[in-house]
Amino acid sequence: MRIESPLCLYTGVVPPEWMDYNGHMNVAYYVLAFDRATDAFMDTLGMGQDYRDRCQCSAFVVETHVNYQRELVAHDPMRISTQLLGFDGKRIHCFHRLYHAAKGFLAATTELMLIHVALAERHSAPMPMPVLDRLGAVMTQHIQLPRPPQSGRVMGVRAKSPTLQLKMPALRRASC
Repeated sequence: MRIESPLCLYTGVVPPEWMDYNGHMNVAYYVLAFDRATDAFMDTLGMGQDYRDRCQCSAFVVETHVNYQRELVAHDPMRISTQLLGFDGKRIHCFHRLYHAAKGFLAATTELMLIHVALAERHSAPMPMPVLDRLGAVMTQHIQLPRPPQSGRVMGVRAKSPTLQLKMPALRRASC
């Protein structure tokens, strides 16, 4: 079985109703597009809707970090690639890149941590061996890929030193 490195499982076109008052794709719809790519990845791993119905298990996103690089607008073609960064018996760590499919630029990225959940208990549960085997096959290919520079980031405002903060003039309100 040939496995793409990275996987390309989701493509689409930005609908006009995804625009915000700034004339570009609203942040919520980037997350929706990434969610569709995550669903496609789960399908590839054998953890789609059929798996949920049959096994009463699913994967829940427990953490995500989105980085917006360049804007997309209505009718832009989009392509999302997926890279598996790691996994264990209960967790999947993956990374999506959203590209303008025609111009090729990177529009946004997201890093996700998913956990396998037994739906009856609503608690984490070990993934079955066939899923772990598929994850292992994908990881064998994706381990060779460079780590995305946007992965593992910590968000925050970093002051250079506490004394500089004390010396900074009070911020003035901007007038509109």
